[in-house]
Amino acid sequence: MKITVSTTIDAPISDVWRLYNSPDDIKIWNTASPDWHTTASSVDLRVGGKFSSRMEAKDGSFGFDFEGEYTRVEPPSLIEYTFGGRIGRVEFSQIPAGVEVKVTFDAEESHSEAQQRAGWQAILDSFARHVLARQGRT
Repeated sequence: MKITVSTTIDAPISDVWRLYNSPDDIKIWNTASPDWHTTASSVDLRVGGKFSSRMEAKDGSFGFDFEGEYTRVEPPSLIEYTFGGRIGRVEFSQIPAGVEVKVTFDAEESHSEAQQRAGWQAILDSFARHVLARQGRT
């Protein structure tokens, strides 16, 4: 099963693309809730390049690495990647209201569809807030 989440950000597509792929920015926005954070991030944004983000509970009780390999990169509109035997796709589309960012990923079996959708949407919403904050808007 594939799950899709999306958001629209009123910002230039070049900014949205850059902030989505910057390791320093990923450490700021890559969180589904205030009790989690990303402590490390690396991005080699090219076909065959690897990415990794270390996500940890702020209380130190749990952490995991989200990592994979890019399979398609078309700046500033498309990223496809594999992670843990699954496939992800991020589309950046210029629309009248700004940039629509749509993330589609293969579901996993450990959590319900609703849990996965809510978690990935929360991270994407955090990204949208980060882009606006970097532009001096909230």
